[in-house]
Amino acid sequence: MPGVSQFSLAGVSPAVRHELLHALQQRDAAGISLVPQYIRRIVAGLPSELDSLLRLSKEFISELPAAASGVLNGLLLHVRRARVEFEGVDPTSGDVWECALVGLAAGRGRKYVAVHGDINFQPVRQQWLRELVKEYGRTVRPCVLDLRQTVYAASIASSALANRAAGEAPERLSMADMNAVVDMFRITKRPEDGHDYSTSHRRALLRDWRTFLEFARQAGMMDHVPGDFALNPRFHTIAAVEASEDEIGRAVPEHVIAQLDAHIALLGTSTSYESGGWSSADFARMYQVVYAVLRDTGRRPGEVTSLRRGCLERIDSKPTLVYDNHKRRRHGRRLPVSESTAQAIGTWQKELDRLPAVPACGQWLFPSPGQRNRPRRGHLTTAQFCNRIFRDWVDELIPDLVDERLDDSGEPLAYDRTQIVPYGFRHAYAQRHADAGTRPDVLRELMDHRSLDVTMGYYKVSLTRKQEAVKTVARLAVDRHGAPRGFEDALAYEVESVGVPYGGCTEPSNVKAGGGHCRIRFQCAGCDFYRPDPSYLPALEQQIADLRADKESALAMDAADWVVRNLDDQIRAYSKSADEMRRQLEAMPEEERTRVEEASRELRKARSAAAFIPVQSLTTRSTP
Repeated sequence: MPGVSQFSLAGVSPAVRHELLHALQQRDAAGISLVPQYIRRIVAGLPSELDSLLRLSKEFISELPAAASGVLNGLLLHVRRARVEFEGVDPTSGDVWECALVGLAAGRGRKYVAVHGDINFQPVRQQWLRELVKEYGRTVRPCVLDLRQTVYAASIASSALANRAAGEAPERLSMADMNAVVDMFRITKRPEDGHDYSTSHRRALLRDWRTFLEFARQAGMMDHVPGDFALNPRFHTIAAVEASEDEIGRAVPEHVIAQLDAHIALLGTSTSYESGGWSSADFARMYQVVYAVLRDTGRRPGEVTSLRRGCLERIDSKPTLVYDNHKRRRHGRRLPVSESTAQAIGTWQKELDRLPAVPACGQWLFPSPGQRNRPRRGHLTTAQFCNRIFRDWVDELIPDLVDERLDDSGEPLAYDRTQIVPYGFRHAYAQRHADAGTRPDVLRELMDHRSLDVTMGYYKVSLTRKQEAVKTVARLAVDRHGAPRGFEDALAYEVESVGVPYGGCTEPSNVKAGGGHCRIRFQCAGCDFYRPDPSYLPALEQQIADLRADKESALAMDAADWVVRNLDDQIRAYSKSADEMRRQLEAMPEEERTRVEEASRELRKARSAAAFIPVQSLTTRSTP
């Protein structure tokens, strides 16, 4: 009778026994732990007459418990590789390579080989070019992710050459053909949604194409191709372009962030995974802090997941986050953060101290959760958080996410969840600052942008939105008597008036002073220069409510008659302006009224925005 840590292969055929032993040896060499109970469960169900594990039915595998099924699939993979090697079959001979058989690493820095998916060379249309890319894969043996990227770059070049006379005749290729290839890299869009690639991604694709060409030339694989079919660094470049509003517009809207915050307790609860003495609740709490830091700091996902345990410092008693900008290879950057963000990080640091220590993760604020049968090393990766935990939360766990827009029946439309991505919080952070009037040079420091042009893109979005909103509401302004006194155009609204607490003001000296020089102490209801519009309705309604409360207090205090009379006069005057604007809105068609309400919200945001994060001590590098 085998002990708890033993298993027996006596009940299986000799061939199956050898297959199991070989597969177990391969797993052991890869550092994957062995759980004897799973092997006993697998062996117990194997038919005695089975002559090879490769003849097992899918039904047999699916009926096993999940853990045992995963182990068996891993064993079968090693047996398949051994069979292919024994039979002398080249798994790289076809146009579609099965990753599990080719034996390439899954990604950069990963020691284990890929076990899922295919590498499809068929999108490379020209046979000669397809064979060159396949030979590149056989010889260089890059990781699966890099090879797929090279294949994609080659497919872009292939689509350009398909329209050229020399595309199928490599011996006739010339510099003009390479010009066409580079032009194709400049205009290629993302196949999944048709959106433009960023400049940096286009450059990365072109760099993959260059790396492939240089290898093929040096290896003598392109001796039959004329030498002028080559990339010229002087001409074949992809120029940097100013960040477009479409790219910058990927910010997660504030009303959506508020809804996400309301369901933060669900983040990380999509899995019951436990490891190293950590419960699923511990992992969920870690993921929730990752989200809070992403939302509040505007750092890239990789910059947040790689934070170190000592990432929080105080400069002049103000909290500062120390992080690494991996994209630009600038380490030890510093970012002023709010007290609430610092408190969230500090609370998690204390929880981390109480949790069982993970030696290979000791320096990280967000330790790696690891994987089943694999030890925990390093920090949480962006793929683990963004592609699984965050995506499950947004797509599956949050019941309702609504937009500010309404449908034909007046009900809020559902928000498109595919637009909610972790990187969108970085755009939201920058847009929040731009809307609040943070100086461009300061925002550039906060975002750690290399070019001010990229930073200015956020201000252009703010300006464009505001200009469109002004065009909509400017004509709907009224005076203190409620009579229509709309502005002729958006320029007049901006130049001839200035925002004050309860409406616009057209008094010249106050406009010149930016709204800070009112001669009658902002008693707007009694001023002929007062010009409220629908965007001020909530402020007006609040002021009327406050005045009524003040009147009741004055009566209770037995204040002088002129005090009560003044309050009554202001209530009547403000109410007249508000009533007239409501009447105008009610008389509008539904579609136009919705447009005015959206424009009003935009102007209120522009007026009421305040700096989101205190900006002080903008030291960009930590001291050793």
